[in-house]
Amino acid sequence: MRKWLLILAAAGLTAGCAVKHDPPVTDQQIIDATYKHDAPAELTLYTMISNTNGSGAHTSMMINASQRVIFDPAGTFRDKKIVARNDVVYGVTPYVEDVYTRFHARKTYHVVIQRLQVSPEVAEQAMRLAQSMGEVTDGHCAQSTSTILSQLPGLNIKPTYFPKNLMGQFGEAPLMSTQSLYEYDEDDKTRALKAYDPTKARDSYARQKARLAAAKN
Repeated sequence: MRKWLLILAAAGLTAGCAVKHDPPVTDQQIIDATYKHDAPAELTLYTMISNTNGSGAHTSMMINASQRVIFDPAGTFRDKKIVARNDVVYGVTPYVEDVYTRFHARKTYHVVIQRLQVSPEVAEQAMRLAQSMGEVTDGHCAQSTSTILSQLPGLNIKPTYFPKNLMGQFGEAPLMSTQSLYEYDEDDKTRALKAYDPTKARDSYARQKARLAAAKN
């Protein structure tokens, strides 16, 4: 009974995690959306914190591996204009990254962003684990993310249901940076999705490819 009550409490604290079934996407759509970010391999942990009581509301993770994706377990950053399968969002250009963080930051919540540089092998392992996780159920955002991190060498992360607990554990690593994003928009995340422009996402990708090509010449 005590274990069941603990799970219920954890689910209540992570009420910001809400399953949103993705529109089905094809393998080709995922291939077409693939974005390779010109930066070192990195894990970025996002923790959404209530501005009212300081509790953790949601956990997610951006992974810069052979491509850059966001693992958004039981998240709501879903739209027919966004390429996502299960809980992995593809094509995470700088524009998409910016929209994602501002989607979550509003007058009721802020986002703590912790960046950790890792080896390409560790980043790739994290991405594969996220892709194999499937669709995460309500209240398991921190649990699923911490389960992935617990399997990566050198991090010493223990699985937890609590976003702030995971944030604290992740903060024990030698982070590249930590920042908090505050926005004071109305508490309506759908506005950010309505404003999402796939053209800007493609343009962001095109500019990145042009920089890569110029750097090689």
